[in-house]
Amino acid sequence: MVTKEFRQLRRDRRTLAMMIVLPVLLLVVFGYAASFNVDAIPTVVVGPGASQAAASLRSPFEVTRVDAGGDEAAARSDIAHGRAVVALVTRPDGLSVLMDGTQLFSAQAAQSALARTGRLGASAHVTVLYNPRLKTSWIMVPGLAGLILAFVGTVITSLGVVRERQAGTLEQLAVMPLRPWDVIGGKIIPYFLVAAVDLTAIVVVGRLLFGVPFAGNVGVFALGAMLFLLVTLGMGVLISTVSQNQGQAIQLALMTLLPQILLSGLIFPLSSMAAGVRWISYVLPLTYFVRLSRAVMLKGTSITGLWQPLVLLALLGVAVLGLAVLRFRRDLAPGGGDGDTEPAVRESVTA
Repeated sequence: MVTKEFRQLRRDRRTLAMMIVLPVLLLVVFGYAASFNVDAIPTVVVGPGASQAAASLRSPFEVTRVDAGGDEAAARSDIAHGRAVVALVTRPDGLSVLMDGTQLFSAQAAQSALARTGRLGASAHVTVLYNPRLKTSWIMVPGLAGLILAFVGTVITSLGVVRERQAGTLEQLAVMPLRPWDVIGGKIIPYFLVAAVDLTAIVVVGRLLFGVPFAGNVGVFALGAMLFLLVTLGMGVLISTVSQNQGQAIQLALMTLLPQILLSGLIFPLSSMAAGVRWISYVLPLTYFVRLSRAVMLKGTSITGLWQPLVLLALLGVAVLGLAVLRFRRDLAPGGGDGDTEPAVRESVTA
């Protein structure tokens, strides 16, 4: 029995890789990523005494812009559009410090570092924007909305085509007058509607129980959620086309979810990740939805300020859905790609 199990395990290379390679990979990647320490805080300094104030700043403040002619409005604009986490506004009568409360750990690190800067920190008037009390729930609820959408879109949808294969109905789909887009659309639309209901429930419960604000436009938020859902649903269908059973589909789906949980900025700030690991976050769709949802709900950012995550989510959606269609056309419905199903029907009748 032991010999038989080893032989069977050797033939199941996906499971063998998950048992040996995946733990080492997770240890290396998450060992560098799982950190609450903030080593760099993007900072802008504006006002008449900007040069002197910038010279007195030390790590972790990373001065990205010094503008002696700038004012508080410009500093707020930098924070609202994500160009800075901290802004120092110098005036003849004192110093004001603005912080982005949506970047919880960076704002907390900035408060601690500012208290250690001596006279500069003692004379500063600190204002935390968008999350004045630095509540964890205010930044977690928008991110958890994306995580739940990713779970529904990836894990649940990944079982769709696999279920057809195990039930023996996949051959019937192949001979039906349906194109790959039709089948994938039929698989995606029900889960899309369920995920939309989940998203609405999450936002409503977050507002009622935790007092999370919704300062932005509902349409912008819905557009970002739709694009993100298309990516995650496409990933689920793509996973189902390369899996032979539901166990493999769940394994692959979880492998795609784990990096998104830890590397998207949902829990750990991107600035605390090592440069060799941080690049992974830029190819994860949850990274852009977390940024978008926090910006819309807490900052009230308009669509013009969120064009980058929206465009990137759209590109990811096109790429993932395109791959899913190609996989389905080649491996699952080779006779349905051109719409000519009569030869397949004749072969089925002859058989």
